[in-house]
Amino acid sequence: MTEAVVGFLVEQLLASLKEEANVILGFQSQFEKMRKNLTPMKSFLIDLQHLKTRNNNDYEIVKSSLATLRDLIYDADDILLDCQLQADYQREASTIPCIFSPRELLFRYRIGKRLKEINMQISEMENILKTYCAPFLLIQKISQDESNSINTRWTTHIFNQSEIVGLTENTRQIKRWILQKNEDLQRVGIVGMGGLGKTTLAQKIFNDKEVRVRFDDRIWVSVSQPVNIVNIMKSMLQQLGQDDNGTEGTLLENVKKTLTNKTYLIVMDDVWNTENGWWTNLFNALRKEGKYNNSSIIITTRNEEVARNMGVREGRIHRPKLLNKEDSWSLFCNVAFSAAKGVCRDPKLENVGKKIVENCDGLPLVIKAIGGLLSTKTQSISKWEKIHDDFRDKLAENVNDSSIIASLQLSYDALPARLKQCILCFSIYPEDFLIKTEQLVHWWVGEGFVQANERKTATELAFDCLSELFNRCLVEVVEPRGYDGRVYECRMHDMVRELIIRMAKEEAFCSFDDGNRQKFDPDSRHLGFTHKEMSRQPLQTNSKLRAFLMFLSLPFSFSPYTSGLAKVNSLRMLDISQEMLAEAVREGVYIEDLLGWIRSQKRLASLKLWGIVGLKELPHWIRELRNLQHLLLRYCDDLEKLSPYITTLQKLIVLDLRWCRRLEYLPKGLEKLFNLEELSGFKLVSPGTDGCRLGDLKSLPKLRVLRLETGRDIIAKDELEVLSQFHLQVLNIDSEGAHDMTMVQLDELSPPQSLQELTLSGYERDVLPYWVNPFSLPHLQYLGIGLSRINIGPNFWGSEEIQWKIEGLSLTYLPFFQVEWKTVEKMMPSIKHVVVNECPLLQSFPYDETIQGDRIWRKKDEEDEERKYEIKDSP
Repeated sequence: MTEAVVGFLVEQLLASLKEEANVILGFQSQFEKMRKNLTPMKSFLIDLQHLKTRNNNDYEIVKSSLATLRDLIYDADDILLDCQLQADYQREASTIPCIFSPRELLFRYRIGKRLKEINMQISEMENILKTYCAPFLLIQKISQDESNSINTRWTTHIFNQSEIVGLTENTRQIKRWILQKNEDLQRVGIVGMGGLGKTTLAQKIFNDKEVRVRFDDRIWVSVSQPVNIVNIMKSMLQQLGQDDNGTEGTLLENVKKTLTNKTYLIVMDDVWNTENGWWTNLFNALRKEGKYNNSSIIITTRNEEVARNMGVREGRIHRPKLLNKEDSWSLFCNVAFSAAKGVCRDPKLENVGKKIVENCDGLPLVIKAIGGLLSTKTQSISKWEKIHDDFRDKLAENVNDSSIIASLQLSYDALPARLKQCILCFSIYPEDFLIKTEQLVHWWVGEGFVQANERKTATELAFDCLSELFNRCLVEVVEPRGYDGRVYECRMHDMVRELIIRMAKEEAFCSFDDGNRQKFDPDSRHLGFTHKEMSRQPLQTNSKLRAFLMFLSLPFSFSPYTSGLAKVNSLRMLDISQEMLAEAVREGVYIEDLLGWIRSQKRLASLKLWGIVGLKELPHWIRELRNLQHLLLRYCDDLEKLSPYITTLQKLIVLDLRWCRRLEYLPKGLEKLFNLEELSGFKLVSPGTDGCRLGDLKSLPKLRVLRLETGRDIIAKDELEVLSQFHLQVLNIDSEGAHDMTMVQLDELSPPQSLQELTLSGYERDVLPYWVNPFSLPHLQYLGIGLSRINIGPNFWGSEEIQWKIEGLSLTYLPFFQVEWKTVEKMMPSIKHVVVNECPLLQSFPYDETIQGDRIWRKKDEEDEERKYEIKDSP
């Protein structure tokens, strides 16, 4: 699917050419020529994505041309960024650009020459693609016209009982929902990644004895893609024993007439989308004057958003789990030893077999695929051991239309091009790695995979992309935040990762060794330092690297004389922490070498340097990194001063200086950072300090997240009075060790009424500030209080008329915080999730005793309430 990603890169470049038209002075003709060449190619690449004829020599030429085009697009993107940065430099240096300076002349000569070369090569690629692809596309169109549509997958309600393992609780839960008497049409979603057993679960329920008795009619619809509403109607009428001739309208009317005054169960299996109104038309045909006579629809899909679009509410979405070890082994035996009725009688085979099953990670389709492969080798222990040693390769050798990789490939192919580019980033992470969502968001924004639009910021759109990958069940959520589901960590199933690595290889996104581990390569564009056997030698000739993340502590030199990174100049994302540099420091790496190398990365957009020892001052040359959007310097304990030139970084979106204990103030002029959305670790200044005042920030139009640190000295008078003029959504105040006069100011401040999240830490007073109440904070959804001796203030609970809208509450290390739980429930009627730690005076708190660590309470959902309605399993 190279053409999809290349097409996305073309689209992004065209958008940038349009947006940055004002910075290409002197190169208009070349950029205009590029735009004219790429515009028709964009449509051509979209058609090429649907090309089915790929297994021939001509298509190899096409692939090679697409790879060349991809490299050209990356080069053009670098040039456009360089022009933008040069224009910024000229504006700062002088109101009248000095076009005759030696530096400017050299820049124009170099850029002009390279643009001509790129345009010439793009024209050549366009001609090659048209020459070789036009016949294929014509054949493809004729084939599609003749066949009308081709289902990618077809299922029936018939199933093999021996392959039903570990579904007892899943079946019980869904039966509980669909067997209830309810006048509304009960819609249930079974959502999960490919190969998880969604169809198998639906088949088991469809054929269940109680279900057969309960409903007058049962209909199984294999939807798949592309959706054909006429075929769906015909299938339904055939199963109902009715005439299936007629137009779409006639068929819909026949379905409605046949099901009137009947109870029915419809399974809509393998639904990919609700586009073109097919579901709306079908749903309207099923309407019976607002009543549905206790009927139900079960929808299986890989995309949670599809289930919601079809009317499935959250409490009716079932997400099947991976099989545990016992059920995995049982399913494997049923397939591999089917001739022996699912019994393995050879202890040696059992020992090796269980190791093989562990590699399947509980995914039913993988277990059945590998079990089927081994069913013909049940007498050969050596062949089993060989398959265990080469598990991934052997599974890949047996790929066919029903295999696990082919199944997951459907999910990847269905992704929009922008999400394909985003999901390729997961290939860089080691197996079973817990991935920080914040890191992904910074990467995607920094490299331009997502860009702001008129309605949302780039950061918001990046989180939207992440949510879409969660909804499509390609990325797994790890411990979402309790009250609103915000995700801080995620991971990827091994088999999905296997597929994404294949795609990353095809797209030349990054390089891998034979064991699918990251490796250095002269052409690597994205690199993760993931294992100690990595050789750095090839990087000495690499000038293409765009993202560099360190996951292990490794010896690495950043010296200009010995560094393997000396030629890297296209870097957009750099993520390093002191923990990862530990071994490098022992090897004699100096902070000056690291900073010197960073200075050379003029295109850098995201820079994370956490806990770097020896970083005492952010140098003046930071102004040279004009493309910087994220600057993350958390835990840099030696940092004492920021250069005032940080205020020239006008693209900066996030500035994080949390827990930089020696940093006493931030430089004046931060109000110039008009794109700043998030500022963490802002120091409230003392009287006479020549630093930035809080009031200076009130003019920042996009600032939504502010995290303050008070320090131990008296802060300037009236420093906090301006807070009410901010338009913040998130406010954190860390006042640990603050002066008494500072605490007085904190008591008297007026908070922004727009606040949605508030965290107070180290607030050493007897009671909470008077402004912590629902009158002053009418939109607050989350409140966190910790590390304090405070108790509840007089206005905290509000009144019967004006109550808290808080949904999430965190109380940690509050020895004098005294309240009864029933008061919390009464005065916070919207509360959903509460976390408590070391609050001995919180009375009658009904926490979940099954969870270790913090005491946690979750509001019971409808599913918990309905457990009173128990259904016995059918025999």
